[in-house]
Amino acid sequence: MPSPFDIEYAIENTRVLHEPDRRIDTFGSTRFEFQLVSELMDHVNATRIRTGHITAEKPLILRPDPESMANFDFEGFGPQGQAFGDFLRENLHKLAILKYGFRFQMSDMQEDIVHDSMEEVCDKLIEDIRRSGNPMRAVIAGVDDTWEICLLKFTVEMIEKSQKINLFDFKRRGLLE
Repeated sequence: MPSPFDIEYAIENTRVLHEPDRRIDTFGSTRFEFQLVSELMDHVNATRIRTGHITAEKPLILRPDPESMANFDFEGFGPQGQAFGDFLRENLHKLAILKYGFRFQMSDMQEDIVHDSMEEVCDKLIEDIRRSGNPMRAVIAGVDDTWEICLLKFTVEMIEKSQKINLFDFKRRGLLE
């Protein structure tokens, strides 16, 4: 199990070199292809390429439960706290959170070791995307022993970049205020 230091190191050293052209679809599942590149620490000029797919399920609208939110306790707060509680109760129907679900399909997972520098391998993969025109492929440079954390960082970034678009789509269809 990785230590907090290992997790922080993986997050800080993950770079998305090429992100998919598309974002997470609002009303359907989205399948991204990833190529996660990492240096093998015990070999010179040896780079591991992990290839697989991530499926992002369509975002779901979650609304707070009115029963649990109706009993806000603002003990120690003055009239402003109470006014804020009243505001929340009156506007509870407008609050919504988008929930994103991801499925990592490890069955599609492949690993290859290439005897080139990580920089050369990354350049070749990005050039291959430019030639093929695959709009759903990401190239991610990460840390070999905590590569899954690097992949999770990528998914969080895709959520962040998709959220405004998804909210706009929900509002346009009248599903959110």
